[in-house]
Amino acid sequence: MKHLGSRRLLNGIFAGVFVCAPFLLGGEAQASRLPEASAPTFDAGSARPIQGWVEFCSRHPEDCRVNKAEPEFITLDALTWSTILSINREVNRSIQPITDVELYGMADYWDYPSPGYGDCEDYQLLKRKLLAEAGLPTRAMRMTVVIDEKNEGHAVLMIRTDRGDFILDNKTDKVLAWHQTGYVYVKRESQYASSWTSLGHMTSPIATANR
Repeated sequence: MKHLGSRRLLNGIFAGVFVCAPFLLGGEAQASRLPEASAPTFDAGSARPIQGWVEFCSRHPEDCRVNKAEPEFITLDALTWSTILSINREVNRSIQPITDVELYGMADYWDYPSPGYGDCEDYQLLKRKLLAEAGLPTRAMRMTVVIDEKNEGHAVLMIRTDRGDFILDNKTDKVLAWHQTGYVYVKRESQYASSWTSLGHMTSPIATANR
């Protein structure tokens, strides 16, 4: 979890290597009422996939295929929103944080938490798997790379809905709209092919307090 300067960090992200920031759960339980609608993020061209994702897909190809018959966006209702909040909270509290170096002896290794340990991308992969099993379309749930409030690379899960894009994060139990996180958005999985797309370093205008 070494801190990196901006230029070195960006080079690392484009090379497929990034670090996960500390795990800081906190905050009261989020209300289950629907969030306010907001503008979504947008694609800004193709991007190089994260190497850890490429290797994950070679082991779990069924989890990386894009089914174009699925909707690109989730129609958000009270039950679906409650399910998202619940799974985000339950995974955050059931997995113990550990670096890939400590667990696998590798700088960046994407996989499901095993056995009950993982770092940022492992949390998000498990959340997506559980949400898909609950009936949400995988195509609308995209692994996403950001630069966080500590200027470190970080992986989150972006849920694309008819009310905007929301972020599932192991650093907080709150599910926030993308623009409420304080993150810079680098790239995410494509919704059209087994590849990645740039987010053009879209900057969240709000550095949210009490995450």
